[in-house]
Amino acid sequence: MTAPLFVLGASADGADVLAASLREVAGAAPVAVSDVDADGARALARTPGARLVAPSPWLARTGAGEGPWTAVDLAALLAAPADGMRALCAALGIAYDQAALGPVEDAARLAAGRDGDTAFASTYTPSMAAALRALGGALLVSTYQSGRLVCLRATEDGLNTHFRPVDKPMGIAVGPGRFSLGTRTEIWDLRDVPGIAAHLDPPGAHDACFLPRHRHVTGDVAVHEMGFAGGELWLVATAFSCLATLDADHSIVPRWTPPWISAVAAGDRCHLNGMCVVDDRVRYVTALGRTDEPRGWHAGKATGGVLYDVVAEEVVAAGLSMPHSPRVWDDRLWVLQSGLGALGVVDPADGTVEVVCELPGFTRGLTIVGGYAFVGLSQIRETSTFGDLPVVQRLDERQSGVWMVDLRSGAIAGFLRFEDLVQEVFDVALLPGTRYPEIADPSSTAVARTVQLP
Repeated sequence: MTAPLFVLGASADGADVLAASLREVAGAAPVAVSDVDADGARALARTPGARLVAPSPWLARTGAGEGPWTAVDLAALLAAPADGMRALCAALGIAYDQAALGPVEDAARLAAGRDGDTAFASTYTPSMAAALRALGGALLVSTYQSGRLVCLRATEDGLNTHFRPVDKPMGIAVGPGRFSLGTRTEIWDLRDVPGIAAHLDPPGAHDACFLPRHRHVTGDVAVHEMGFAGGELWLVATAFSCLATLDADHSIVPRWTPPWISAVAAGDRCHLNGMCVVDDRVRYVTALGRTDEPRGWHAGKATGGVLYDVVAEEVVAAGLSMPHSPRVWDDRLWVLQSGLGALGVVDPADGTVEVVCELPGFTRGLTIVGGYAFVGLSQIRETSTFGDLPVVQRLDERQSGVWMVDLRSGAIAGFLRFEDLVQEVFDVALLPGTRYPEIADPSSTAVARTVQLP
């Protein structure tokens, strides 16, 4: 008889799902689920020829660490079932049959409730909905390629995706009771109007309603990331290689340019893209190169990126692969290297960037809360433009959606994956204090009938 396989853990650890899929590919090998602690697992390992499989939730729950078992990152397996099962079968020395993925694929593909058509379909892990419920917030996701602002909202039994059509939505800045959104030619300012939510259908479902209050016309300055600092909205105007604010008389008001930029002029000279506010002032920015010619950054995009300290006026890290979305959390500086498809943390002593987690797509858009990073992923199908990037060489197929990473371990903790039309994500931001907000369309009845007085 073929040596037995033991899947460690309980149903809540994903052991049943994993065991069911292994039974379909393990041939004559008996597969059993055994909910034991680390000592019990070591005792099982003494069974002649036994092979043990340890799902990541069991490892976390028992604190087992390394041992005579094959560790499985369950969330990563659910995110990419075919590749994950292929690797697991190779580690266990058993044949792999892609047609027999069954339970693992079923567990990965919970359909998110949506208010659009099937072109905007998505699937998610239950952990994503659980995280939003625990955080008491909703996630805003901008998807410029599909022209939608998406709000991910947890329900009692799952996750809802709420889509609003917007002309090329890009950067998102969140403030108390408000958020601003960059579009192709405008900056929108939306505010939560108390009292409106109670009148929305279905009754009792919504706890906030964000209505557009101002729309500032910028023209096509290629707005990228944005943030509130010093009582103002700051934005990255990528086409003009500068940080800018707004006033009533101008499209934008340039406030800062990188030291390698000789003039504020159109041309996207260095692809300045990301920004981070620390202590109420813009502190860090990212650019794809230190170049001063229109699109001069493009030739060296795979390794020419830079993370820059605006306050100290110095380079923090260089040689990065298409850096985006600098963020400070837990007194550490985090950054996405889109060209690697990775989330990293910066060592301020020498400027090195340690890869914390590799992800199955082009990483762009990041919010960190409660020890978890929510990372936007894009497919980047333009191989003629991006074919030389490490992420393209590493992955034959890339995903789009939002992936959740546990920063304590660097493990993938969950995801929401877009299945059809939505192929790119730009920004991800948490709306705190609201579980199920409405984002009102400017042409909606709610906007037409709402008059707010001082």
